[in-house]
Amino acid sequence: MTAATPAALNALVKDYARQGGFDLARITDAAAFAADRDLALARIQEGLMDGLPWYTAGRVIRGANPQELLPGAQSIISLALNYYPADPADDPAAPASNALPENPGLTGQIARYARGRDYHRVMKKGMRDYVAGLAARLDTPIAARWYVDDGPMLDRAAAARAGLGWFGKNSNILTPELGSWVFLGQVITDLKIAPDGPLVKTCGSCVRCIDACPTGAIVAPYVIDNARCISHLTIENRGAIPQEMRPLMGDWIFGCDLCQEVCPVNRKAQPSQEPAFGQAALATADLIAILEMAETDFRERFRGTPILRAKLTGLQRNACVALGNGKNPAAVPALSQALQYGESLVRGHAAWALGQIGGPAAAAALSQAAQQETDGEVLAEIRAALGDLRLQPAIAD
Repeated sequence: MTAATPAALNALVKDYARQGGFDLARITDAAAFAADRDLALARIQEGLMDGLPWYTAGRVIRGANPQELLPGAQSIISLALNYYPADPADDPAAPASNALPENPGLTGQIARYARGRDYHRVMKKGMRDYVAGLAARLDTPIAARWYVDDGPMLDRAAAARAGLGWFGKNSNILTPELGSWVFLGQVITDLKIAPDGPLVKTCGSCVRCIDACPTGAIVAPYVIDNARCISHLTIENRGAIPQEMRPLMGDWIFGCDLCQEVCPVNRKAQPSQEPAFGQAALATADLIAILEMAETDFRERFRGTPILRAKLTGLQRNACVALGNGKNPAAVPALSQALQYGESLVRGHAAWALGQIGGPAAAAALSQAAQQETDGEVLAEIRAALGDLRLQPAIAD
């Protein structure tokens, strides 16, 4: 097999990828991604990547040049792994239920990609095994580097040029077979493999993803303002969530799927066959339980999942926002405890949530906290929440 032609290698590496558990595989060459590099640099200059301090111009320039990542690179094998969870509640063919939630406003949503083991580990192990197995099958050493989205490689640019999918207007890669519910991985190698061409597909005039984004994060087709994205606000953002964003976030506490849920291409979604993904128990989360979690409980509950990235304080902050948007008075005792004993970041968001829910118990908790709080930012949140309550007739009376 060492003398296989580039065309024969194309078929072999794709067939072996499917044998290795990957759902899709396509090939592109190792030329630089000049146009994608320039677009990414412009996004940084325009402030659209604010909040991601690691996403620098140097990283983009390096990631756009496969030769810098692997000297002597000839080809890029673009891989995709389906993560869509096999959850009956997500089945569009399932009969709709008219039953109301048992505790409306007390549960939060977790993005589908995070409902299983951390995909970085799953993908990297799969790609490592894939490269080793491919070298054995070809009976020759292979120089290779592999990346998921935490590396410098411009993974979506490579996937688009390989014809794995095309750019949706929400900036996700849309695959014809599985929609956007896929994790992407790129293997840069010194194997000379016949490339596939990009797909001649676009989203046409469809703007459903743009219309569905509650925070207006998709500021133009293919352009995301990171600072407005719910995924950023609930995960990478380590500080306070801007007050004007909070009412727009609904009950999302880790990530967001809204722009994917409305995408017509995603009607082709199929349940993932990868057992590491799609734990039904993580589809929703008990917000009160999150507020009451200790650090050890948090690490045990979400061990091995991407949710650990938010850290306990961040997840509790997010839970406060979701509870404030849910406006269920049953959340007031837990929020009052968080306002008294939580970290300062959590206390500030608990105050906001109490102001959104309202009622005598919320007002009493806020008034007491106003007398005791020493953190200036938290005290400002408390006073703002009390001001909101005074506008409510039930409190003013």
